[in-house]
Amino acid sequence: MAQIKGKILAGKVLVKPNEAEEKTASGIIIPDSAKEKPRQGKVILVGAAKKDEEMEVKKGDQVLYGKYSGQELTIDGEDYLLISQTDILFIA
Repeated sequence: MAQIKGKILAGKVLVKPNEAEEKTASGIIIPDSAKEKPRQGKVILVGAAKKDEEMEVKKGDQVLYGKYSGQELTIDGEDYLLISQTDILFIA
């Protein structure tokens, strides 16, 4: 993964989604068209805190987020998700 240059705005978090499952528990291979997008990932960059909201996540945290959260981005060929901290449901 290349070093990402830039700045994330207040209250936003850049997440690298985990890879989708390739096989079921019984060994059946899942085709790309049937794969469900993962709803968890690793925090890559964290923006500053908002005036009325403290940033609770930090770089490197594993997080779970809502199914329709954020904006998908591709940076240097890598897929990321830019979400608001309020869209994060759980920090592992």
